[in-house]
Amino acid sequence: MTADSNRLIFVYGTLKRGFCRGHHLEDQTFLSTALSAADYIMYNCGSYPGLVIDKLQGVSIHGELWRIDSQCLKLLDEVEGVAEKLYQRGSIRLIQPEIAETVEAYFFQGSVDQLPVVGNNWK
Repeated sequence: MTADSNRLIFVYGTLKRGFCRGHHLEDQTFLSTALSAADYIMYNCGSYPGLVIDKLQGVSIHGELWRIDSQCLKLLDEVEGVAEKLYQRGSIRLIQPEIAETVEAYFFQGSVDQLPVVGNNWK
């Protein structure tokens, strides 16, 4: 990893280890499993999940915490469709592990009106 390995990312779906897009993180640093604050809802978008902020009805989401470099961040932005406004990267609050640094996640930008709620863990 390069000297700019200073970004923390929380992944909760297909980017997790063992899932179809997990290979994009294989040369990065896995830190731990993680649990978000109860401020989020995860929807089933078909073959992938979509996370949205919902401070009223949210639950804690299970995922993984990674330290990634800027090249990987650029790749993940492409994979997650940030330019196409499918996802937007933003800060997420974790309760496990407790961490003082900013952690980011990809938040779904589409309509969730017709999507089923997944629960707290994408399996």
